[in-house]
Amino acid sequence: MPVFADGRIPVVSVGDEAAMRATLAAHPGSAILAEAPPPDLPEGAVAMASFDLYLSSHPQACTCCNGRTPLAQAMDRLFLARVRGQSPWFNRVVAFVPGEDARAALASALRGDAVVSSRFRAADL
Repeated sequence: MPVFADGRIPVVSVGDEAAMRATLAAHPGSAILAEAPPPDLPEGAVAMASFDLYLSSHPQACTCCNGRTPLAQAMDRLFLARVRGQSPWFNRVVAFVPGEDARAALASALRGDAVVSSRFRAADL
């Protein structure tokens, strides 16, 4: 019988600060992905990246991002900080996405962005 181990980083989506703190209490050492403006780094989190759905730090379709969303770029920053040793190692990302647009963008990135979906997956809670 084949065994499948999914090495991608699980992402838990939460819609309010109470849920974010509860998830961090259950999984200390997680990273935070937050819609801008980001909260202060909460207790239990080891890294954070934020995004603004409506503002990109790069011009549309620049060669380095090739038109990728700000959320996907923020997830790239988290992953690269982890593998480069610029942040402590984390095994989970808590996505603080209170807005409906941000939740939809997260689901779309996890499903449709090739780079994001190769590194991250929606967590099974």
